[in-house]
Amino acid sequence: MESTIVMINLFGAVALLLFGLAQVKDGVTRAFGSRLRKGLALGTGGSLRAFVSGFLATIALQSSTATALMTASFVEKNLIRSRMAQIVLLGANVGTAVTAWIVATGIEWVAPLVILAGVILYKGRSTFRQGAGAALVGIGLMLLSLHLLSQATEPMRQSEALAAFLTLLDGAWPVALAFSTVLAFVSSSSLAVVVLILSLATTGIVSPGLTVVLVLGANLGGAIPPVIATLRSPAPARRVTIGNLLVRAAGCLVVLPFADMAADALLRLPLPLAKLPVDAHLAFNVAVALFFWPLSPLLARVMERLVPDEPPGERGPQYLDEAALETPVVALSGATREVLRIGDLIESMLIHTMKAFEENNLDELGKIGVLEKQVDELQQAIKIYLSRLGNRGLSAENGARSIVIIDYAINLEHVGDIIEKGLQEEVRKKVVNGLRFSTDGYSELSGLFNLTIENLRIAQTILVSRDFALAKQLVEVKVAVRHMEKQSSERHLARLRDGRLESLQTSSLHLDMLRDLKRINAHLVSVAYPILDESGLLVESRLRGTE
Repeated sequence: MESTIVMINLFGAVALLLFGLAQVKDGVTRAFGSRLRKGLALGTGGSLRAFVSGFLATIALQSSTATALMTASFVEKNLIRSRMAQIVLLGANVGTAVTAWIVATGIEWVAPLVILAGVILYKGRSTFRQGAGAALVGIGLMLLSLHLLSQATEPMRQSEALAAFLTLLDGAWPVALAFSTVLAFVSSSSLAVVVLILSLATTGIVSPGLTVVLVLGANLGGAIPPVIATLRSPAPARRVTIGNLLVRAAGCLVVLPFADMAADALLRLPLPLAKLPVDAHLAFNVAVALFFWPLSPLLARVMERLVPDEPPGERGPQYLDEAALETPVVALSGATREVLRIGDLIESMLIHTMKAFEENNLDELGKIGVLEKQVDELQQAIKIYLSRLGNRGLSAENGARSIVIIDYAINLEHVGDIIEKGLQEEVRKKVVNGLRFSTDGYSELSGLFNLTIENLRIAQTILVSRDFALAKQLVEVKVAVRHMEKQSSERHLARLRDGRLESLQTSSLHLDMLRDLKRINAHLVSVAYPILDESGLLVESRLRGTE
């Protein structure tokens, strides 16, 4: 009975740690999502900047997996070069290790204070305050979980079964490496497994050599989830995650035979024995980063050979299976996946337009026309496919779902038209004529660009999840966008009255871009209306009632 309670306490503490990690990631994403993505995408102009970008992003998100997936998506969209992406992930791995080292410094006593501050901050109305509050609560829960882990592992000092199990692992390091790898893969967090190893190490029943081996397994297992998540992605994205896995695997294979020697070397340093797991974790990732950083160009070339580009296929639909028309649920699922592809194309169009705006680079605009044509083709194919499905007879629920998908596809096609015929031409005028916006005007437009891309990603999620809270949030953001557009217009007119030269030169462009970004957001928000309508939260008109 006592051993059962110990295991329940242990698993509960680990679960709390994972939940805290998830809260930090979600909170930081809500508070700083667009700025984090922009910083990661643009902060890779040089090797050092790429490394620091990966390091800081992982410190903020508490997840090297999240950083890896973001980096892979940017490589897929040609926003980051493959060589720089590998360096970003080296920085991300060091960021995870530093996080574990900080967490293990014995500051868990501040957990209640951090949670209290997070709850107070979360009660704010702004998305930033709520995101920051959720992140603080997550950090507090992580610190609290360390205290619970310490208590849960205390009875293990006397456990003969655990001692026998660890003795077996100590005599079979490859098995120990595989065991720790599986734990990290299942939990999708190398940090959680390293913290668990730290708790076991404080009991004194894990030898230094075995500690290093278990830490190696945690690093190897933490690199597997991004690979699984990108299996269906294009080759450039898969190269990044598979390359990161191969780097960690190579490091593990080199260090494994010398685990005892590595442990002895770390123990000679003026560091506490109880902190050996986090010290080994940090030392391993720093050593791997120093070794593979200069080899990143070679690694990028090797990955291009190992994961070659797919042969050019049709640009048309990939998921509209004719056989699936006999099964409406399957057909609707395929149509949903296809319309998500349109959303991804729209995101690429927005990112290319924003980069052209910010970097005065006309080459980015050259990709807009091809993407927009593909959007038109896919949208037309989806409408025809779902029309044929509707002719076979659908239930009320499936019919409503079909209409939602078609409406979303049509709205995305309208967004593509706005980008191609509006934003693209406006940015082109800016670049060709060498126009410069005022600092305030540039900041306002850049912020609205980033918010629009963030709203598109939320809309994509809502289409699949039908999440009520996200739908409500997106509609509320539409109001915020309307206010941003109005305030930016008013501030722009104020700058005109002040006679500021930049504002005089860019007046029509500024107002046109504001109008087009507002229209795009209005189309994106439409995906939330059916969900809110089902809950009776929509009204037909914004006009106040009259008596």
